[in-house]
Amino acid sequence: MYKSLLVAVDGSKNGRKALELACHLARVDNAELHILHVPEVLPHEATLIWGIGAVAIGDELQEMEALGHRIISGAEAEAQKLGVEKIQTHLVKGEPARTILKQAAGLGAEVIVLGTRGLGDLAGLVLGSVSHKVASNAKCGVITIR
Repeated sequence: MYKSLLVAVDGSKNGRKALELACHLARVDNAELHILHVPEVLPHEATLIWGIGAVAIGDELQEMEALGHRIISGAEAEAQKLGVEKIQTHLVKGEPARTILKQAAGLGAEVIVLGTRGLGDLAGLVLGSVSHKVASNAKCGVITIR
């Protein structure tokens, strides 16, 4: 069914569910799985890390990068454990919805899989739903999981 999938992970419970579903789909078709994590840099000298919240910029940039690598490494290990053979990981800074869409297009992903509530209700309300923006603007299929 799919040759290439992109899953956005953020360290949240719903991000983990999205990863599990993407792994199942990738394993069924022996598809390539792209695992993407997008820490968001905000204009007011803070960084938003999906599933964590806002972190002040400064010395925390290294910490944010290390956390992003841990999230990606954990997701990759989980995908391998779930039997996915073709895995690529991507840690890309930017506005999450825009970055997910750009990466999916650039990688030729046929479907994007992501959770619906990585940030929680309040942050999702204030910043807008990443999953809604992705689903509304993607040129490929989008599967959201709650």
